[in-house]
Amino acid sequence: MDSAELIKKVRKIEIRTKALSQQIFSGQYHSAFKGLGMAFSEVRQYDYGDDVRFIDWNVTARFNQPYVKIFEEERELTVMLLIDVSASNLFGTRNLFKADLITELSAVLSFSAIYNNDKVGVIFFSDKIEKFIPPKKGKSHILRIIRELVAYEPTGTRTDVGQALRYLTNVINKKCTTFVISDFIHNDFEKVLKIAANKHDIVALHIIDEGETKLPNIGLVNLTDVETGQRYLADSSNATTRQEYEQWWTDNQRTTFELFKKAGVDCTSIYTDSDYVKKLTELFQRRS
Repeated sequence: MDSAELIKKVRKIEIRTKALSQQIFSGQYHSAFKGLGMAFSEVRQYDYGDDVRFIDWNVTARFNQPYVKIFEEERELTVMLLIDVSASNLFGTRNLFKADLITELSAVLSFSAIYNNDKVGVIFFSDKIEKFIPPKKGKSHILRIIRELVAYEPTGTRTDVGQALRYLTNVINKKCTTFVISDFIHNDFEKVLKIAANKHDIVALHIIDEGETKLPNIGLVNLTDVETGQRYLADSSNATTRQEYEQWWTDNQRTTFELFKKAGVDCTSIYTDSDYVKKLTELFQRRS
């Protein structure tokens, strides 16, 4: 993709997603993710019923009467986007490729964050940490994120969500809101998810294309796992073969959602041919 084509594509995504963020998500976004931290405001004299855990013992000793610390909700959040750039996202049979949907979702969430004066950072991951963009504010920073989403070429093909969550926990010390955007084909990250969810507010956006949920009845087909390169010959005209595939898919999805539920992580599925505005709105309302 040459620079002129890149600029044109970035501009198109900016116009579409910026408008959506302004008109739909701005207020809902903050009400859905506020209250993640409390910042010290002032001290005042202790009143009957105040929580003794908030007594400021230094000030109390200085004035010979009890004082308590007063905290206010932190209005500024840090938003992290953990974006799956593995090869399985280069798939799409409906409206968009999964990678294109991920780009739009990431842009909408980024613009929603800056309208609320929040910082946004990104971790691109495959089976390795591909790129880390530290949290910052401002439109130029968001445009940089969109450019990277459009033009970045990962070096890895497989998926390791656990490694991305582990990296997040290590590099972001302050509690933040984290959107993990992936198709979650592999779901062996339960332990590290629990650790990350204890430190941060994690939200999972599960990206799905309808074409990967079942095998079409079209006879012998050559299937390739784009993450491993393995090839398979499948007889899709065989009812048992189709049933086994659908059962595998159903079991995989159930396992993934149970994993998030046990960790206390909100999760919503977004299909490439569905209205992601509606799905995000429902998610925000559920958390408000």
